[in-house]
This record gives sequence, structure tokens and C-alpha cells, in this order.
Amino acid sequence: MNVSATVRRLPDTRRWLRVADRSWADPLDPSWARDHGGRWNPPGSFPTLYLNEDLATARSQLFDLFAGWPANPEDLRDDAPYVLVVAELPRRQMVAGAIDGDDLGHLGLAPTYPLDEDGEAVPWSRCQPVGSAVRAAARRGVHCRSAATTDGRGRELAWFPAGPGSRARAVGPPLGFVEWWAVDPAAI
Repeated sequence: MNVSATVRRLPDTRRWLRVADRSWADPLDPSWARDHGGRWNPPGSFPTLYLNEDLATARSQLFDLFAGWPANPEDLRDDAPYVLVVAELPRRQMVAGAIDGDDLGHLGLAPTYPLDEDGEAVPWSRCQPVGSAVRAAARRGVHCRSAATTDGRGRELAWFPAGPGSRARAVGPPLGFVEWWAVDPAAI
């Protein structure tokens, strides 16, 4: 794996989106993923905050969550527990890129990620060692194709804060479900 070949600087002014449950005390707290794990970090490892780059990807996350249920997100009302938090990260974040075929190859992932060569979803067990190697190389995360959009168009970020003082900052209050689900993406 050649993490250094994939280094990218995130735009300082980018606003990131996080689908959250309105009951969470701090939807930008990366400790839950540290304790329980996620796609790019194993359980009990390091703080990680999972963010979406755009509204279409955030919406796809919710469709992914509802997969196999008899309802879908469009059946929800505004009292649904899902809110959208708009956030900014500290400046000068250097991350591993996992979007184009070359970067994916350097990270040991198939150019078809988030699907493998057989068209199956790449499991977390394959991504977690990559995330650990990226963090060990002092990179602040993995900017990748979203697993919720298997066509390769969605983008997300698994962000690894540099330390306890490195925090994502909410831009305004969380948006209620109907407010963010129906909004024009340009408005966010």
C-alpha cells in the first residue's frame, strides 16, 4: 500500500454534511465510531467522523439505511429523527484520496470501489486496514467514493481528527428532515 501517493488537500471552505439522529447530544462527536468502528476504522481504534460531500450522497445514505424496509425516506414526516448537520473542518486537512483508479490501486482497492471485481460490495473488513494505514501515515482521513452510491458518483469523507482539540464545527442549527430532504442542493 502506498498511502503517500494518494495525498490530497481538502478545500478549506468545503461544507460537509452529516446525517444524524436528532437525539444525539453531539452529532459531530467522532468517539462513537472510535468505539464501535465504521467502514474506515476498526472498533476500539481512533476517532472518526463520517461525512457526506453533497446532498445527493447524504440522501443516498438514508436510502441505504432503509434498504429492505417496507418504507423509504420519502414516507417520513418532519418529526422523523433524521436531521442534517452542515459542518466545516479545520483548515489544511491532508487526506488520502480514494476516488480515481490510480489512488484506489495505491490503497490496494479495486478500481471499481465501492464494489469489488465481482460486483459485490467491498466489506468494512477490507477498508478498515486501509483507514488504519492512512491514519498511521498522519493523514486526516479518507476522501472516497460513497458506498451508499454504488455507481461511483457519491463522495464521502472518513475524517480522523488530529487530536482532542481538532473538531468539526456546525454551521447553523441542524436542518429538520423535511427541510433538508426537499431543499435545493445549491441552498446548502
